[in-house]
Amino acid sequence: MRRPCRIRECWQADQAPRCGCGQNDRVLTIWLDAWQMQCCGQPFEVGSEVTWTLVDTPDVDFLAAVLGRPLADAVTHWEEHHGGLPAGAPETPVRVRSIRAVRCRYRPQPGTSTVYPLTGSTDIRDLRSADGWEEDDQDLRFVGYLVEADAV
Repeated sequence: MRRPCRIRECWQADQAPRCGCGQNDRVLTIWLDAWQMQCCGQPFEVGSEVTWTLVDTPDVDFLAAVLGRPLADAVTHWEEHHGGLPAGAPETPVRVRSIRAVRCRYRPQPGTSTVYPLTGSTDIRDLRSADGWEEDDQDLRFVGYLVEADAV
């Protein structure tokens, strides 16, 4: 069962994410799309403090195809900076605990030329830093990052 986003609760109560209510004292598991990092994301590393716009309703179906259901269900937020956000969506400062690069295989959807993640083909590797340009590994394509971070 997905826990409610404590940062959003603070925001909805018209409080800053650093409201001091104690609700932000937990580790966030954040998904960052490779294409968003490649477009205009800023490099970051373990231990760095970054400010991201976090959506507390990750696309669990996509993540389940890439990561598998148990890991997808552990993702608490999706970093988004290309639209589709509610007006006034807050930016959240976080301190990065860990970074993992995620790769997977893709296959065509039957009857179309559209490709989709091949469930069960995921390769996850720990990193110290991220810039969005991780190498593909043969037929494993770089999809994004899983980042664990503390709200600050």
